[in-house]
Amino acid sequence: MTPEKLCELAIEAMSHAYVPYSGYKVGAALLCADGTVYQGCNIENAAYGPTNCAERTAFFKAVYDGYRDFTAIAVCGGKDGVITGPFPPCGVCRQVMREFCDDDFVIYMVDAGGKYESHTLSEILPHSFSAKKHMA
Repeated sequence: MTPEKLCELAIEAMSHAYVPYSGYKVGAALLCADGTVYQGCNIENAAYGPTNCAERTAFFKAVYDGYRDFTAIAVCGGKDGVITGPFPPCGVCRQVMREFCDDDFVIYMVDAGGKYESHTLSEILPHSFSAKKHMA
């Protein structure tokens, strides 16, 4: 799976977003170690707290199906589905990534025009806490 293809799948996932309040669509495509890909979108709620991010939607779908080994995720977002810049995952999503992924897990942040930035989990979540690191 190329980074470009994973980014395309994240862009496609944006079309499934349920965003009646913000209009801000987010898509994600999570790559499992065996090559399986799980897509996710954000799902808003009028109470806001129960809203779920695209990244977590993808992770939770994969975990439900028994996957625990992940290599990369592509993420994109924009008002009305128009990508205007690289889209970094929120702090809660970064912590969910930490729960299941090692420092070298790659996050592709999709930019306008199909370009992307590439960062490792350790770059976007330095000095993080996880059971793997601290309870072994």
